[in-house]
Amino acid sequence: MRPAFAVGLVFAGCCSNVIFLELLARKHPGCGNIVTFAQFLFIAVEGFLFEADLGRKHPAIPIRYYAIMVTMFFTVSVVNNYALNLNIAMPLHMIFRSGSLIANMILGIIILKKRYSVFKYASIALVSVGIFICTFMSAKQVTSQSSSSENDGFQAFAWWFLGIGALTFALLMSARMGIFQETLYKQFGKHYKEALFYNHALPLPGFIFLASDIYDHAVLFNNSELYQVPVVGVIVPIMWFYLLMNVITQYVCIRGVFILTTECASLTVTLVVTLRKFVSLIFSILYFQNPFTWWHWLGTLFVFTGTLMYTEVWNTLGATKGQPQKEAKKS
Repeated sequence: MRPAFAVGLVFAGCCSNVIFLELLARKHPGCGNIVTFAQFLFIAVEGFLFEADLGRKHPAIPIRYYAIMVTMFFTVSVVNNYALNLNIAMPLHMIFRSGSLIANMILGIIILKKRYSVFKYASIALVSVGIFICTFMSAKQVTSQSSSSENDGFQAFAWWFLGIGALTFALLMSARMGIFQETLYKQFGKHYKEALFYNHALPLPGFIFLASDIYDHAVLFNNSELYQVPVVGVIVPIMWFYLLMNVITQYVCIRGVFILTTECASLTVTLVVTLRKFVSLIFSILYFQNPFTWWHWLGTLFVFTGTLMYTEVWNTLGATKGQPQKEAKKS
């Protein structure tokens, strides 16, 4: 029952979170910092009350290790959100971040000296080709949709190229953080709730450096059109409503993933998250009418097929089907 509930949380939380993020980004493309700050503050307060027991509970993993993890986590979150300012469309943003398998494999080979099967190398190659196709076609769209002035077209492409660089950096940093977490959990045990709290609480002072940008967008949010919240009937600026819903759905999404990691095998978690990304992508394209060519569809197919190949889901399903037959023979 708990795994099914967790899957529901992941799909409901993560998919709706993407909707509210795009609603925010479409109105104010530079609002990534205030969104990140609100998410971090909400999860930190909740963790301080219920996980840290108002600061009375000592962490199982030393704070100095969390400080390293938090630096990477904070950087990844800010850079990923800021990439939306750099001519990066939401579909491309989601597809590019699906390349986490590539980053994990590269850093696993370099840092952990891991070796993989030919099948997994082929799956990573498929994901790489898919991301390249989507990236290349988006580059053509950015250039063609910009002003007829050659100067403006080059400037738009330069910002887009910087956005691709930001996404690549965040992808590699996220993979490095995953490897660091893996070594910590092997040494100190798995403490997901504790890690969730410290990953969101410790970075909060860092938002001081982003205070002016957060304040500017808070003023913009205050000046947005008024909206009457259903059921409760309260009237608030619509951008604050979008932000509140984004924060709540982000929390639901993270909690759902946490329950999955404690209740299911990593293969199941990877498969659920991959399918969730695909559903979010389809909804974003259809509902928000984002430009998406047949080349994009082909690239998306490559990305998700390669991801499923990497998880070896077909082998697992085959083994599951064969298991009852083996048990029947034994009986």
